[in-house]
Amino acid sequence: MKPLKRPLRRGVLVAHVAVSVSWLGLTVGLLVLGLAAFLTADATLAQATTRAMKLFGDWLVVPVALLSLVSGLVLSLGTPWGLARHRWVWTKFWLTLITTGLSAFSLRPGINEVAARGAADIDLVVAPSVATATYLFITAISVLKPWGPTRRGRRLWQPPHAARTPLGHG
Repeated sequence: MKPLKRPLRRGVLVAHVAVSVSWLGLTVGLLVLGLAAFLTADATLAQATTRAMKLFGDWLVVPVALLSLVSGLVLSLGTPWGLARHRWVWTKFWLTLITTGLSAFSLRPGINEVAARGAADIDLVVAPSVATATYLFITAISVLKPWGPTRRGRRLWQPPHAARTPLGHG
């Protein structure tokens, strides 16, 4: 992919950060609703909170997850960071891909099942807790950029003559 021009790169970056922060906020909201549904003795409140979770699940979870994944891919492929040049980018990609899949194929169906019953179980607390912790971790590595380049990244940044000279002989 060709490098993104500065105005486009900045626009995609803003969109990616906004969508990713939205995904984090969405999971915190789902966690609060899940806790309320699980901890209350009031059946009406439990039903209302699970129905609210269903609205978030039906309308927001999958689109927000996919937008985060796609905007992150566009940024990684359209900037010098690359997708597989730095361990932190590679880690973010795989965690985002896994959590997008879990959101679509586990979290959303689980919310729908609980909303149909109108009563919550511990899964509605555990799933958003794990998701929130994962997104906080992804946010931290986005800011801190730990671990350095991957093997591929080191190869790409190495000057061509360095690969041909024996170690210690320059």
